[in-house]
Amino acid sequence: MKTARVLLVDDHALIRAGIRSLLEKMNSIEVVGEAGDGREALDLTKKHLPDVVLMDIAIPGLNGLETLARVSKEHSTVKVIILSMHANEEYVLRALRAGACGYLLKDAAVAELELALRAVTRGETYLSPRISKNVIISYLEHWGPERPPQQNLTPRQREIVQLIAEGKSTKEIAFLLNVSVKTVEAHRAQLMVRLGIHDVASLVRYAIRVGLVPAERLPET
Repeated sequence: MKTARVLLVDDHALIRAGIRSLLEKMNSIEVVGEAGDGREALDLTKKHLPDVVLMDIAIPGLNGLETLARVSKEHSTVKVIILSMHANEEYVLRALRAGACGYLLKDAAVAELELALRAVTRGETYLSPRISKNVIISYLEHWGPERPPQQNLTPRQREIVQLIAEGKSTKEIAFLLNVSVKTVEAHRAQLMVRLGIHDVASLVRYAIRVGLVPAERLPET
């Protein structure tokens, strides 16, 4: 069997070390790199062109769903398995719509991790057994043919929403995105008008609702 080259993406070093240890015990699996955030994941994907990216959905800077969408767009041969603690339909279908080939829950057994990797490298889609077809069907019925609200924003606006929700200041966002403070302010004003939101608290609630940032990623108050 051809060796599957895997890139690990998780912002917790101990979790990455644990998963890496498991993967290195599997036949025909090679870990080619590790990333702690979305931007680093994009850089390493471009550098290594792995067969599979195994990525946590709750990563800082650029969240897992946005990173997934960019990997799918820029590197069509790279398969992405989302690793998440969230089993609800909203997260699952957003991941599938963004191009995920697999969705694995973090409490999965080791054998399931290997099954998921084998499946996606064969060109199949793998979903953890707890993610039932009924969950996905109910989500499709809920949304209907309409696009999720976050898709009405530009990629840069989605980045800014996430960073604001994570507690970053305008200056910090400008530094991270390598743009001017005025540019960030302009994007912020435009997205608030587009979303009909006029305060940061409402913007944070929106970011959680559409999956741009999980609640556990929010800064402590």
